[in-house]
Parts: sequence; C-alpha cells; structure tokens
Amino acid sequence: MAMKHEITRDDILPMDRYAGERKERRTKLVEVKKHRRIPVGPDCTFYFENYETMWHQVHEMLFIEKGGEEQIPDELAAYNPLIPKGRELVATVMFEIDDPARRHAVLAKLGGVEETAFLRFGGETVTGQPEEDVDRTSASGKASSVQFIHFPLTAEQAAGFKVPGAEVVLGFGHPSYSHMAVLPEATRAALAEDLD
Repeated sequence: MAMKHEITRDDILPMDRYAGERKERRTKLVEVKKHRRIPVGPDCTFYFENYETMWHQVHEMLFIEKGGEEQIPDELAAYNPLIPKGRELVATVMFEIDDPARRHAVLAKLGGVEETAFLRFGGETVTGQPEEDVDRTSASGKASSVQFIHFPLTAEQAAGFKVPGAEVVLGFGHPSYSHMAVLPEATRAALAEDLD
C-alpha cells in the first residue's frame, strides 16, 4: 500500500465519531510514537512525524478548539507540510526546559540552531532544512523552543539509511549545542518506513 503524504478533508472524521474513538486511537498512537522520539543532549527532543502522527494532531486540534468545518483548512495547511513526502524525514524539534529563566538563557544562545541539524550514516551527512513557514530565530538571536526540520535524502542516501543495523547519528553542529545521539535500531527501522 502506498504511503499517504497528505491529509484531505475526506480523511477527517466527524467529531462525534472521533470523540467516541479518541481514547483507543490515542492508546494506539503511543505505540506509533514510541520509536519516533529521540532525545539529543540535555534539553532537546526530536519527534519524527508521519501521516499517522499528523492525522491525530489535526483531529486533536479540531476536537479541542471546536472550530468546525471552517477550522479544517487551517489545520491541514499547518500540519500537511510535516508529513514526509517521499525520500525525506520530518521532525518536530522541541527544546524542553521547565525553568523559565534557564529556558530564556539557553534559547538566547541558540540562534540559528535549526540550520545546524544533521543526520550522519554510511559516510553521508544530510543537513536538515528548517520549515520555511516562519523564521524561528528572532532578530535578537533567540531560537524558538519549537522547530520543524526536514531531512531530504537522495535515493542513495535513503538506501543507506534503510540498511538494517546502519549506525545513524542525529545531532546539531551549533557552537552552543553540539550534541548528538545514535538512533536505536528500532527507531532507524521505523523511520526507514517513511522513505518511499
């Protein structure tokens, strides 16, 4: 079955039906997300998205905000770009720092961090490309606590990523946040399914 790269109006459930299925769907989504969450360094987590995670996010926004039919186009426009399209991986990247003063101090030093994200495997480096919806570094050099990053792969890179047991390193090359993490095999395998 071909992977879906876009949520359409036809994919949206009526909210009364979604409300009835919500608990079960959220439980199933935990399993989907289990191998798509990667901590990198002390303050950052990558959440790799796919059709299922974004389908759920759209429905949650519609359910919580109760905007009805008029809200659907805005949610599709916001979340469809985060569904991988072919040979790419897409991550929501969150700098999760509970203490407000520390969060401000850390983010103030991370301007441009979104430009330095990378994946390394098999002698290849894939540089992340930030989502272009808005500039996520302020004029003063403060990074946003939430980033959206695409990792476009060539056919050869996608083939290398799919090799079972391939060591894949995810990280940043920012001078104030040069942390890296090796993807567990279960994560590499789950993300490989996004590369069609």
